[in-house]
Amino acid sequence: MTGSVERPSRSRRFERGSEEFGRVLGFSDGLFAIAMTLLIVSVEVPDVADADSVGDLADALGEISDQLISFLVSFLVIGRYWLAHHQMFSMLNAMDRGLIGLNLFYLLLIAFAPFPTALLGDFFDNPLAITIYALTVAAISGMEVVLLRHAHRNGLLARAMPDEIYRWGTLLSTTPVIAFALSIPVAFINSGLAIAVWLLAIPVGLWANRKAPPGADEYFEGL
Repeated sequence: MTGSVERPSRSRRFERGSEEFGRVLGFSDGLFAIAMTLLIVSVEVPDVADADSVGDLADALGEISDQLISFLVSFLVIGRYWLAHHQMFSMLNAMDRGLIGLNLFYLLLIAFAPFPTALLGDFFDNPLAITIYALTVAAISGMEVVLLRHAHRNGLLARAMPDEIYRWGTLLSTTPVIAFALSIPVAFINSGLAIAVWLLAIPVGLWANRKAPPGADEYFEGL
């Protein structure tokens, strides 16, 4: 009579330092690197009739300025999310299957980001292109809130986070969601104003940092 095989629990934990924990971090960093590299692929090298003409090349570069701007903005945005992801996972003492699944969906959005970036570069003045980009970035920021909530509620953090600091961290991650969501109706009025709304997240984030509760820098240092 053969013995029964014990199935792993759905709530199984993978402690920091374990092979499983390291594989998730390695996979996440690799996907961020690929996504940030793919951003430049959408920027096409201009084709000019006279390869020796400085003026023709300058004009051609001017025609792809929207692509270059969207590349720069998206590189900085995804770079910011990599820093936030690094900070979040540095606070973990363990992962569970739920967190790994949520992280995978988060990475799906990161991997998708080069597409709306290319769309924005080719259709910078089209409000639908801006809307798709804004929704993508807002969803990524929203997933930060979901990841932190899961880790906080399931005891995955290395140190228990006081509720006051948890609420402040959630507010900090929600700020970009609000900014990008607000930019959508503005995009149908003026695309430049929509970009300006995105930039409002910077001073709002700085203001939120000044309102940080005591001890918050021990959890969210550098963000």
